[in-house]
Amino acid sequence: MSDPGQVAKSNSSSGQAAGAVGGAVVVGALVAWALSDGTSRAGGLPIVVIAALVAFGVNWLVFVPSWIARTEKYYDLTGSVTYVSTIAVTALLADGLDARAWIVLGMVVLWAARLGSYLFGRIKRSGGDSRFDKLKEHPLLFLQAWTLQGLWVFLTLAAALVIVTTVDRESFGVFAVVGAIVWVIGFTIEVLADGQKRAFAADPANEGRFITGGLWAWSRHPNYFGEITLWTGIAIMALPVLSGWSFVALVSPVFVAVLLIKVSGIPLLERKADKRWGDEPEYQEYKRTTPVLIPRPP
Repeated sequence: MSDPGQVAKSNSSSGQAAGAVGGAVVVGALVAWALSDGTSRAGGLPIVVIAALVAFGVNWLVFVPSWIARTEKYYDLTGSVTYVSTIAVTALLADGLDARAWIVLGMVVLWAARLGSYLFGRIKRSGGDSRFDKLKEHPLLFLQAWTLQGLWVFLTLAAALVIVTTVDRESFGVFAVVGAIVWVIGFTIEVLADGQKRAFAADPANEGRFITGGLWAWSRHPNYFGEITLWTGIAIMALPVLSGWSFVALVSPVFVAVLLIKVSGIPLLERKADKRWGDEPEYQEYKRTTPVLIPRPP
């Protein structure tokens, strides 16, 4: 789910990796503390804190056999499992779930199951992920990738976690309806874009080529636009139940957007595409006429 591609570049030593692991845990703890404002507890602990422990714990648990086998094949699948298990534990511990909470719970599970199966199928077909070639040779670098995935999941789920655990339930009003519509639009775009790219790659005639049809004629990264849009929808649904420090939950779509636009999503793929097809006039024209993210009719 998260992209470890930047890890090998930004961390050349085990000491830096250990610091990054510790930093990720600290950030997760601070955000969990902020989100606990106005949310319910279980066993004396804020439920969002328990959610953070689940998010990190699932990844650390799967890291162990993955390190022993030196494999990254279950990394993306673990990301999906982390989303589902974190939101599921949160829902089980929270009291009196309302329509907003149940709908968001279903949204997260549906999205995670769909994307996780898609990514797991992709890595099975490819046989591996080159982003991990250096990471899986060093235990702390490899652990860092799994820890960052735990933080990625927790921050992305922030708005959804507040919706499920809020003490003050609100009626299913305008914000909930608008947010749900935005989520459906984003989810539909992501599913269609991934399906079109999978069909394109499955055609032997397209081997070694880049996709320019369907939604990919509207945007060079329509799947990422869909991803950002659907998490924005959940954040909109959360607005009526946010108060005090829990407004930190709005970090969810911002975090997803910054990572995909500036850090590990679009920049990485654009560099790879430029390296592979940058000298071709057809690719230059496609890049010149097609927006990098926000769709526009061709």
